[in-house]
Amino acid sequence: MTNSAETSEQEVWQPKHNPWLIALPTIFAAFMFVLDETIANVALPHMAGTFSVSREESTWILTSYLVASGIAITAVDWFSKLVGRKNFFIFSVILFTVSSVLCGLSNSIEMIILARILQGFGGGGLLPVSQAVLLESFKPKERGRAMAVFGLVVVVAPIIGPVLGGWITDNYAWPWIFFINLPFGILTVMLAKMLLEDPPYARKQDNVKMDFKGFFLLTIWLTTLQIILDKGNNADWFNAPWICRLSIICVLTGFLFFVSQRRKDSLVDLSIFKDVNFTVGTFIQVIIQAVLLASVAILPQFLQSVMGYTAFLSGLTIMPRGVGALTSMVLFGVLSTKIDNRILAVVGLALIGTAGLEFGFLNLQISSMNIVIPNFIFGLGMGFAMMPLVSLSVATLSNAQMTNASGLQSLLKNIGGAIGTSLVSTMISRFSQMHQFMMVGNLSPLNPVFTAKFEATKAALCAYMHSSVADYAAQYSLYGELLKQSTLWGFMESFRICGIASIIVIPLVLLIKNFPKEEN
Repeated sequence: MTNSAETSEQEVWQPKHNPWLIALPTIFAAFMFVLDETIANVALPHMAGTFSVSREESTWILTSYLVASGIAITAVDWFSKLVGRKNFFIFSVILFTVSSVLCGLSNSIEMIILARILQGFGGGGLLPVSQAVLLESFKPKERGRAMAVFGLVVVVAPIIGPVLGGWITDNYAWPWIFFINLPFGILTVMLAKMLLEDPPYARKQDNVKMDFKGFFLLTIWLTTLQIILDKGNNADWFNAPWICRLSIICVLTGFLFFVSQRRKDSLVDLSIFKDVNFTVGTFIQVIIQAVLLASVAILPQFLQSVMGYTAFLSGLTIMPRGVGALTSMVLFGVLSTKIDNRILAVVGLALIGTAGLEFGFLNLQISSMNIVIPNFIFGLGMGFAMMPLVSLSVATLSNAQMTNASGLQSLLKNIGGAIGTSLVSTMISRFSQMHQFMMVGNLSPLNPVFTAKFEATKAALCAYMHSSVADYAAQYSLYGELLKQSTLWGFMESFRICGIASIIVIPLVLLIKNFPKEEN
């Protein structure tokens, strides 16, 4: 009888404040967290120059944040029970804000990576708690509109990030991309104190036990996985003995972690994966997150390194994604109660795939519209795919399961985003090398096209230098063009893979059950 009464109390609990007011601190928190996943992308070349590191080494600034937040996400439920979910949320915002300031004050690559790890630990609790609070505050039939607003943040923030980061970097300095979190953090803490409250199942509890073994295994697993992904390409992957040893540790700790989570009082409740909607919906969201962060990471690099765009201009060309996402959010709010949400998800995935394939057929003679149109289509797809999948994946769960479900989803999406960001850098490097190897044979005196181009280039240079120097300069110029073309191919192949990955998962949507009709 007692358990039945507690369950009833949990399900009928309603917040004191208007749900849309409660949404304010959660939206601000989610915006800060997701924005910082991508705002540093366009500033990476500048930060790499400041710290005197390579482009590959500078990606640790992105991935360390994702991994740290992924680790912290798993402890959200425990911290919520230990100190109360509201108190944990406020502490997370404070840690995130202070760490942001430390990022801006960093004077070495080691310091900024450490600050980003702290920022990730602080931000890890923001997204799952925000999503759980938002879903609990609205009735099931109103969650579509609530998720549309929340999705506006989750989808648009990573798209606004490069634009804002590029403008700040070009007009001020890269540290200010982190300092801007300070006023938002203070405002979020104030609103959270006034508006948030803990439901019965999220209040401070006595005798709370922490699964330290599971937390330790998870930390080792994710840390080793990220080191392998980030350093594997430079170390020639499994030809390096230390990569092999680290891979064994990674696989072993990952296996032990999932085995350890089957017992009672574990770090996360894996039984939730028995729900088909949650399992399939989460898997598709992981793929979308990997594609989103991978494409947002490499598109600014392509535009700056290959096309010669400035940091701000490269960020500005990504802005149509935000316009597309905003358009799809508005349409989703209207269509979610009239059209099967699974159809909207399929349309969204198809649009993402189409945009990825369009990016995969660019060349060096393009206009800005060749970037703008695919970005707009990509944004449309993100809104139509992500929002119905978030709602459908938790449609058959109770309110008491929301915090655990949101935490697991955020953890897996962070892992997906980190893997996508790391793998796409490797793909660009390897595909560029492959195409360079395939094309270098054409730089031969036996090739009449090369000979004609070489002689024309040499003749033009002879007007400014000695013929022997012009001969060398002409060869160097043509080889530079080959490198540029091979790099272009590396980016294009990577974009195509992102598009294909989005299309491949479309059949999985058919495994998801739609909302019960009475809730629509």
